[in-house]
Amino acid sequence: MNQRKKTQTCLRLLVVLLYLSLIALGLLGPLAANATVLYAQDATSPTTTESQLVYLLTFEGAVTPVLDRYIQDNIEAAQSADAELIILQLDTPGGSIDITQGITQKMLASPVPIAVYVAPSAARAGSAGTFITLAGHIAAMAPGSSIGAASPVGSGGEDVGETMEAKIKNILSADIENLATRRGEQAVEWAIAAVQEATAATADQALQLGVIDFIANDTNDLLAQMDGFSVTVRGEPVTLQLDRPVIIDRELSALQRFLNFISNPTIATLLLTIGSAGLLAEVWNPGTWVPGVSGAICLLLGLYALGQLDANFAGLALLAVALGLFVAEAFTPTFGALTTAGAVAFVLGGALLFDAPGLNTPWVTLVGLALFMAAFTFFAGVKGLAAQRKPAITGSEGMIGQHAQVKQSFATGETGSVFVAGEWWNAQLVENTQEVIAVQIGDAVEIVGRKGYTLLVRPVV
Repeated sequence: MNQRKKTQTCLRLLVVLLYLSLIALGLLGPLAANATVLYAQDATSPTTTESQLVYLLTFEGAVTPVLDRYIQDNIEAAQSADAELIILQLDTPGGSIDITQGITQKMLASPVPIAVYVAPSAARAGSAGTFITLAGHIAAMAPGSSIGAASPVGSGGEDVGETMEAKIKNILSADIENLATRRGEQAVEWAIAAVQEATAATADQALQLGVIDFIANDTNDLLAQMDGFSVTVRGEPVTLQLDRPVIIDRELSALQRFLNFISNPTIATLLLTIGSAGLLAEVWNPGTWVPGVSGAICLLLGLYALGQLDANFAGLALLAVALGLFVAEAFTPTFGALTTAGAVAFVLGGALLFDAPGLNTPWVTLVGLALFMAAFTFFAGVKGLAAQRKPAITGSEGMIGQHAQVKQSFATGETGSVFVAGEWWNAQLVENTQEVIAVQIGDAVEIVGRKGYTLLVRPVV
């Protein structure tokens, strides 16, 4: 197992531990996916001998291990329940190629037919979503949705070199050709162009090219059109019987919703920002623990999200440089120069962090977060400088200038005792070469210094 996978495993374990803690506090629901029975057509009872079970999966977000696990769990559940069909309602900008390959393999091997439905209107099956849609036994789209733009990027989100790009495109072209072959020559040509030239298509265009089988306004419309439709499942022809479907709405589990929520470029960037601010606050005001611990948790969650989204390492490095500049501002009197440089590095890093179609953080969000970090750094730096200029009020330095009460009489060259701030201290008078000074019990003396465990004092005039 390489270092990157080990890091991702550790982060996932941290997330699971955090989630289990929230369950113990009653803040989240159970791990199991929620299942709700919805009735379609004229079905009057949840299950009858003539009803057909249809599992409805709904997913919106980047292609991550969350989707992979979601599909695998529900294929197994649908098989156990002898379901007639699985519908995956999908809206995704794309994601990891490796994860997508695992998903398409599970879909092609599924004993239960799977219909991928790109919906609702304005949804998209971009990049990796194109492969997933074509891997379905049935492909459908809602009016106004789109599909395509499947050009590859590197595993770290970066643009790949020309030679490597050609190799990856050829491999992906072969993969998508295999998925689209059963849909006809026009569909194959378009699918290859989606990889080679980042071509996209509307629902109407995709239907005309044979890329999809249906355009449906909603799930019920799709079920009505699929009734009697023939598909090939594991090499065997299957005719769908959907005249009395019972839809089982299989929602993401609470944990899956949480992981899917943070696996969003904007949320991941926000977590990194909050985490950085928390660590900065801890650096400038050590010992409070709350901002430091909270910042560390947010940073780890943000890094977990970056691992799921195949973030660009160059962008991540720029964010690390930005954090370093913000911290340096607290210890170097540059009057905002390092803060400005940190804000610029933050914006550039955020822009490069997700260099993939549909996976990016809006510029408005990046600039806003950079300004927040700059303002936070400036505010904390000003407060820290002001605190450094204040006289010490704790420790031995804080005792300088305070008045103490003599508890044992003593003179110059002798050691007596004084009482100050609820404590007994040995004390000596500051030596004066002109005269010998003595103080009596009850006199007030001013603390002017310290020598080990002995305070240096002088009489209060």
